[in-house]
Amino acid sequence: MLYTHKELLNKYKSNYQIEKAVKENKIFKIEKGIYTNKKNVHYLEVLVKKYPKAIITGKSAYYYHNLTDVVPDKIYLATNRTAVRINNNRIKQISVSDNLFELGKETIIYEGTTINIYNKERMLIDLARNKNQIGYDLYKEIISNYRKLANSLNTQKIEEYLQYFVNGDKIFEIIQDEVF
Repeated sequence: MLYTHKELLNKYKSNYQIEKAVKENKIFKIEKGIYTNKKNVHYLEVLVKKYPKAIITGKSAYYYHNLTDVVPDKIYLATNRTAVRINNNRIKQISVSDNLFELGKETIIYEGTTINIYNKERMLIDLARNKNQIGYDLYKEIISNYRKLANSLNTQKIEEYLQYFVNGDKIFEIIQDEVF
């Protein structure tokens, strides 16, 4: 199980006692402010503990949804525009406006870890919106996999989500041409 420094202060009552528990291998320090009671922890568990309100998006979401086999160079996290800046070179923070932030959010279990991630319908819209920024080969691979899933996608959700986006009609045309 993972713990924040604050949670451990409630249990151990002082920084000295926390450091003592670490030296005695009762708990293990993963990174600044994050501790665990087991030696090996999945990196997504740490991510979820450290940024509980963040939502996995972008290249990471395509990878976790098995729409590409390209492992992203960073973990792409969507946060609310008002959220504190994430200062971590392994994470690419994407600021999202309030009206779009929760749109399409779901929780899935990936390798035993429950994560917040945008659903496939929302990610298809983002793919159409950002098609020039993702790279041609990756775009074609993801679109090809979306075509295979076309019958299982919820088109009603896609149409509902598009109402919140500027140029929703244009995005819908791109999706119709590329996937359906």
